[in-house]
Amino acid sequence: MQFVTIKDGDFTNNKSGTFKHTDLIGQRYGAKVQATMGFCHVLKPSAELWTSSLPHRTQILYTPDISMITMRLCLKPGSVVVESGTGSGSLSHAMVRSIAPTGHLYTFDFHEERVAQAKSDFKTHAVDNMVTSTHRDVMGTGFGLTGVADAVFLDLPGPWEAVPSAKQALKAEGGLVCSFSPCIEQVQRTCQALRDEGFVELETLETLQKPCHTNSFEIPEAEFRTLEHFEAMEKERVELEAMEMNDRPPKQKMAKKPPPEMHTVLHTRTMDKLAGHTGYLTFARIYQT
Repeated sequence: MQFVTIKDGDFTNNKSGTFKHTDLIGQRYGAKVQATMGFCHVLKPSAELWTSSLPHRTQILYTPDISMITMRLCLKPGSVVVESGTGSGSLSHAMVRSIAPTGHLYTFDFHEERVAQAKSDFKTHAVDNMVTSTHRDVMGTGFGLTGVADAVFLDLPGPWEAVPSAKQALKAEGGLVCSFSPCIEQVQRTCQALRDEGFVELETLETLQKPCHTNSFEIPEAEFRTLEHFEAMEKERVELEAMEMNDRPPKQKMAKKPPPEMHTVLHTRTMDKLAGHTGYLTFARIYQT
C-alpha cells in the first residue's frame, strides 16, 4: 500500500514498475491502471487506508484497536474528543471521520515537529477545520480545557498523571475516557487514578485480530451399503487371490469398480500465525453533576 500525491507529469516507481501520474488523473476510484511491470488500483482515501500507508513518525494504532476505541467511546457526528498524543495521526484520522462533519478533535503532542507535520496532514486531507492540534506536554501541564469534551483518549507513558486534567476537560454531565498502555503496570496505576477521581465502570481489554483461511477440496462420497454386500466383496477378493496363487485364471473377469462420486467440501481454519500483543485498552466513565 502506497500513498501518492498526484502531480501532472510526475511518476511513481515501485515493484510493479513505473506509474505515470498522467495516466492516473481522471480515473474513477477502483480503476485498474497498468504500469511497465504490473498494475495498480486507484483507491478513494479513507482513515483505514491512511493507517496502512502513512509515514511512521511513531508507533501507531491499527484497525482492531481503533475500531474498539471509536465504538466504546461512542463517537458519532457532533462529538467533541480530546486526544494525547497525536503521534503519526493514525487514530486522529479515524476519530475525525467518526465525528464529522460537526464534531471537533483537540489533539496534543509534546513533540513540536510531530505537531507541525500532523497539522500539515490534516490540511492536506481537508479536515483541518475539525481539528485543533496543539504542542503541549499534557502530563506536566494538563490539557487546559474545561467542560468541552464528550470523550478523552490517552496514549501516554504515564496516563495516570493526565487523569485529573482529562476529568476537567469532560463536559459537566460527564463522559468517557480510554487509555492505551502496552504494560499491565501502567494499567494498574491508571485504574487507581481513575477510581481516585470518581470514574466508574472500569474495564480493561485487549483486542487481537484472528484471520481465517478458507479453501475447498473434493472428497469421495461415502458408500453406505449392507453388511452382506461387504461380506460378498471380501469373499470374492479371497477367491481371486487363491486363483492367482495357483496360476489359475479366474472363472470370470471381475467388473471394475466405478470411480466414486466426488463431493466438494468448504474448509475453514484459523491462520497459524496470530498478531501478538499491542496494548491494553482501559475504558471508564464518570457521571458529573
